[in-house]
Amino acid sequence: RNDYSVGLTQYFKEYFESHGGKVVVERSFSGGGTDRDFRAQLTSIKAAQPDAIFVPGYYTEAGLIAKQARSLGIKVPLLGGDGWDSPKLSEIGGSAIEGSFFSTHFSPKDTNPKVQDFVKKYQEKFKTMPDGMAPLGYDAMMVLAQAINTAGSTDGPKIRDALAAVKDYDGVTGRITIDSKRNATKAAVVLKVNAKGNDFVSSVAP
Repeated sequence: RNDYSVGLTQYFKEYFESHGGKVVVERSFSGGGTDRDFRAQLTSIKAAQPDAIFVPGYYTEAGLIAKQARSLGIKVPLLGGDGWDSPKLSEIGGSAIEGSFFSTHFSPKDTNPKVQDFVKKYQEKFKTMPDGMAPLGYDAMMVLAQAINTAGSTDGPKIRDALAAVKDYDGVTGRITIDSKRNATKAAVVLKVNAKGNDFVSSVAP
């Protein structure tokens, strides 16, 4: 358990149940490489006969969990968040993780012209395909730059107030608005795991 996984679990559960879903079993594990054998949790999960398994961890854990789940005869899809967003997910999980789904910030296969322009320029500069963190960092910097321009100052409190007022900034990762709790609300993309390049499924707006 860590703050990332706990928070992701909370929001997933709230949304899932509010839309008619039912969580039939919950099991935890220690992240950061502490746990590598998940068979006890998976055996308990298998007995509950879920339609899918949500794994709110990182790609290192998700890959191992996928392999161990398949070895136990669990065939249902695995679902995850942006912690899965790494080429190493398929390296670790192999065929066991293929066909699973996760949400993240960006897909280089998204046909949105703004996305494709970013991908083109990123590849020209870095000679590689951007992962989900690249456009997220880019958007964060551009939102900050806009806030500084709006504030007309580099004074911290003035920038803070300008950031809090950001609404519908048209970023690479979608339209970004800072809500009353100072969180960035924007669209997420859903990807299907594919070792040859994760497949873009859809974009989901809040």
